[in-house]
Amino acid sequence: MEKLYYSIGEVAGILGESVSLVRFWSNSFPKLIKPQRNAKGNRQFSAADVTTFKQIHHLVKDRGMTLEGAAQQLAADRRPVDRSVKALDSLKQIRAQLMEIKKNIS
Repeated sequence: MEKLYYSIGEVAGILGESVSLVRFWSNSFPKLIKPQRNAKGNRQFSAADVTTFKQIHHLVKDRGMTLEGAAQQLAADRRPVDRSVKALDSLKQIRAQLMEIKKNIS
């Protein structure tokens, strides 16, 4: 079952990036990412926010776009980016399963 909210550390772990980068992106994309705050004031991100973070990560880290370019791309049309991110996630899962099979065979 999918969680309702993710901490900033969990989002950083999902992306394989630092907490400070996730915080920076959260502040850089206020129209796209709107974290909730808990009683302590910590950011809590929804599943939709995590998906947006994955899209930003793909555009900036994998495709080499600037933050402005990524913002424009996401504002214009998210569907191609979303398909690419989903395909990469599927391929990563398949790779992990194959590595596990290889480990069990050896």
